[in-house]
Amino acid sequence: MLENIRLSFQGIWSHKMRSFLTMLGIIIGIAAIIAIVSTIKGTNEQIKENLVGSGDNTVTVQLNQGDNAYEMEYNGIPDGVPVISEEVRQQMVDLDHVKNASLYTYREGYNTVYHQNTGLSGGKIYGIDNNYFSTCNYKVKSGRNFADSDYSKLRKVAILDTDSAETLFQGENPVGKTIEIQQEPYVVVGVVEKSSKFEPVINSMDDYYMYAQDSSGSVYVPNTTWPVIYSYDEPQTLVLKLDSTDNMTAAGKEAADILNANLTVQDDTLKYKAVNLLEQAKEIQELSQSTNTMLIWIAGISLLVGGIGVMNIMLVSVTERTQEIGLKKAIGARKGKILGQFLTEAAVLTSMGGILGVVVGIILAEVISKVMETKVAISVPAAIVAVVFSMVIGIIFGLLPSYKAANLNPIDALRHE
Repeated sequence: MLENIRLSFQGIWSHKMRSFLTMLGIIIGIAAIIAIVSTIKGTNEQIKENLVGSGDNTVTVQLNQGDNAYEMEYNGIPDGVPVISEEVRQQMVDLDHVKNASLYTYREGYNTVYHQNTGLSGGKIYGIDNNYFSTCNYKVKSGRNFADSDYSKLRKVAILDTDSAETLFQGENPVGKTIEIQQEPYVVVGVVEKSSKFEPVINSMDDYYMYAQDSSGSVYVPNTTWPVIYSYDEPQTLVLKLDSTDNMTAAGKEAADILNANLTVQDDTLKYKAVNLLEQAKEIQELSQSTNTMLIWIAGISLLVGGIGVMNIMLVSVTERTQEIGLKKAIGARKGKILGQFLTEAAVLTSMGGILGVVVGIILAEVISKVMETKVAISVPAAIVAVVFSMVIGIIFGLLPSYKAANLNPIDALRHE
């Protein structure tokens, strides 16, 4: 086998230009497939990041009525939905792959939050426990976090995110100043921001409506003072922090099952459900799956053309080396030996084309990324499969010329001019 490989490289090197032109079809086909697969994988990762966020690994479990989130503003407090206790929250923390859990309530803040004459239109107001910021990966930018005494003494204090702080105070330091929430005065004690800032990539209006976050921001108050501005015993929403994005779906479903076991509602449509962002990402990715598959098949056609080129050049090689084959057979070389030599040469030729194709494909993917400003992700398994596939093409399309060489009559071969 090693001798066959050595002879193959020797033959390829002795006809460098011819060998390169033969490999060109394989190189183009493999490069196109690698570039397409890398771009598809990168796009899918971008969709996943846009929906899930970069590094958050959080999943939300909320009360639904049918397929939509239950709307407190219009439907009121539902019967049979108990307040989630600290024991139940701790039960969530004890689930596999869950690092932390938090409970909160929220409302849309249309015209309910003011600083002097400036209102927060379109923002959200959250009533949170003391686990919320650590669970959702927030850090204090200025001021302080909520203290345990803020909860126990029912202090009317608030924390703003950077967007709401900018909207309400327009560059001024909000810490220590008073805002009104539902005409109740709250003292701002801090400003928070995401620990790792992530902005979704917006390439179209559809992306904007799907991914763009509300620019007005959010206001956070201790959940113990939530009844001061809104209703008592509202259904809470649960947010879990996972050790990995891949565990979000399973953990969210398990948490929803635990919460649903405590419901005593008459309305069967009222259920806790996890907001399955991974499933949403998968559905979006599947919309373009047929187009992606078609592109890969089109690129695969060039591999077929490259394989025909390999068959052609191997037939030429057999014709050129007819006397050599006859001499080998005359001194005792068996059919299998001749067959193996030419199959090895075809496999080596296409394997080299496959390796060069992978390199060109990676470069092409990076160029596409820079020009189109899209994300790419190089698939190592795809690269390995591409090289192996190119080798298989060499064996398949080299089989006929190799068989022809192995079956040459040694006397006729030696007489060949």
